[in-house]
Amino acid sequence: MRIFRHFEALPAEARGAAAAIGNFDGVHRGHQAVIAEAGHIARAAAVPLAVLTFEPHPRGFFRPDAEPFRLTPFRTKAHHIEELGVDYMIVLHFDGEFSLLTAADFIRKVLVEGLGVHHVVSGYDFVFGHRRQGDCELLLRMGREQGFGYSCVRAVENGDGQIYSSTGVRDCLEAADPRAAARMLGRDYEVEGRVEKGDQRGQAIGFPTANMHLGEYMRPANGVYAVRAGIDKGRDTVWLDGAANLGHRPTFPTTEVILEVHLFDFDGDLYGRHLRVRLVDYLRAEKKFDELDDLKAQIATDCARARDILTGQ
Repeated sequence: MRIFRHFEALPAEARGAAAAIGNFDGVHRGHQAVIAEAGHIARAAAVPLAVLTFEPHPRGFFRPDAEPFRLTPFRTKAHHIEELGVDYMIVLHFDGEFSLLTAADFIRKVLVEGLGVHHVVSGYDFVFGHRRQGDCELLLRMGREQGFGYSCVRAVENGDGQIYSSTGVRDCLEAADPRAAARMLGRDYEVEGRVEKGDQRGQAIGFPTANMHLGEYMRPANGVYAVRAGIDKGRDTVWLDGAANLGHRPTFPTTEVILEVHLFDFDGDLYGRHLRVRLVDYLRAEKKFDELDDLKAQIATDCARARDILTGQ
């Protein structure tokens, strides 16, 4: 998948695509349905499949002081979109100037003049343009005028009638239920980041950890998780089983939320490497231990339980 951070002067091979458009935070099953519909159209018309998205997320731009909320910051979102067989990912920089672009001008300048789209696909609730005045009806009407097709994908629900949504995924993660989040995502929830050097207490007690800060990511429930993790190599990433603590480490308190990942049967150097971590299951809440031996015993118990869970999958 090729990534472009502009819509002007795209190479000829990237123009004329069937383009799925949206923020796609989480790339959950609903988003996947939108991209899949664009893929069906692309194959039938023998044109490229593109995803058009925005960075930073408009919500983050308009509310810069809000708590972190992203399920998939750019790098993670790109991983998941690439796995769906997309040819081109076009990332539009969302800033003050771009926010003033009217919906009609967005269609003319970006979709028609910039991308030369063959067909556009969006979710049923997609809105765009200054003051969010553009919607599905405008895309359909102007598509007919400007010479491109348009399809709107309705809400995608599970068997219980629950709509797959980014908000729903966040709710599951905040409720310490990564398995429910995985059902909405169609995969385990994943965070990634660069491994930073910590105080090496884990090494000293026999459970070395790779430490990561969450940055833009939303904050799932603090606690201990069964995880799978791997050094980022795209589709060639090798996944290893492990256990991780997410939170403030009450026994050795820190003001920042830190993800500390212990990989089973691994003794390599991870400092400075880019690590992808999938939260598979929630084991327990964080707890403060007065004695170091009690902490070590609990970690051993957590690791044994995590091994059992991950082996059983």
